[in-house]
Amino acid sequence: MTKAIRVHRYGGPEVMSWEEVSVGRPGPGEALVRHTAVGVNFIELQHRAGHFSTPLPTGLGTEAAGVVVEIGPGVTDLAPGDRVVSCEGPLGAYSEARIVPAHRLLRLPDGVSDVQAAAATLKGITAQYLLRRTYRVGPGDTILFHAAAGGVGSIACQWAKHLGATVIGTAGGPSKVAFAKANGCDHVIDYTREDFVERVLEITGGKKVPVVYDSVGKDTFAKSLECLAPLGMMVSFGNASGPIAPIDLNALAQKGSLFVTRASLSVYGAKRADLLAMAEELFELLASSTLRVEVNRTYPLSEAAQAHRDLADRKTTGAIVLTV
Repeated sequence: MTKAIRVHRYGGPEVMSWEEVSVGRPGPGEALVRHTAVGVNFIELQHRAGHFSTPLPTGLGTEAAGVVVEIGPGVTDLAPGDRVVSCEGPLGAYSEARIVPAHRLLRLPDGVSDVQAAAATLKGITAQYLLRRTYRVGPGDTILFHAAAGGVGSIACQWAKHLGATVIGTAGGPSKVAFAKANGCDHVIDYTREDFVERVLEITGGKKVPVVYDSVGKDTFAKSLECLAPLGMMVSFGNASGPIAPIDLNALAQKGSLFVTRASLSVYGAKRADLLAMAEELFELLASSTLRVEVNRTYPLSEAAQAHRDLADRKTTGAIVLTV
């Protein structure tokens, strides 16, 4: 039998159980994948807590690397033995094996390891659409990226630097500030002791920035608007600190005809051709070591609850991976 993390009621890490599940065989358009490494992302804490009203019982996670064991009828672009990673699709990646829609699987190149893929695919593809499509960052841009020491932030700040931008990041505490500096940030603002609006004004000579990337939400959103130059774009892609309050559109006009968007991989990666193109660019940068993936903590899959505790308590930097 296959074992997996399952959730039968919403709550804290204590609701995560390690139990046997029946996987079955793949149907049309599906593939059975044996996992080797599973990525951990903040959104899974929200699924576990019931923020999205996921039907119960449920698995957790969408990001996992492994090997195709069997394909179902109609699958033509994958074969048993292929190394693959999934990053978006049905929940249930916290498992030793599972059946996945084949069109959501990405074949891994030789230069990207399973652990790298589990650590970086979801976060890296998120960074790709944020920097390359939501607001196209280029030379001469100065950007503000919140949670620069986190999983998405540490990849995105490296990528933005590679694109020629000046990168301002925020992080909490000396160790995370140092980590962000080592991963692409030209300037790091320690939000535990500095006002990030004042520091952005100081760094930019009062010009402010054309774009702010924010996965923190409630605690940073309003002040982030103060960092934007006229016609600047506020890019929200998460709400780790809680939901954002309703926005006054008149305030956006008064602050310089600002743009606000809530970006989502489910939209940017809805078409397989787009998903493949985003992944190809990410994997090329990983394989060439242009982007480094910092996996500072690994846990056995059976100890996923402890990984959730450590992530919630901000005890981690970079990526967390569960090993199978």
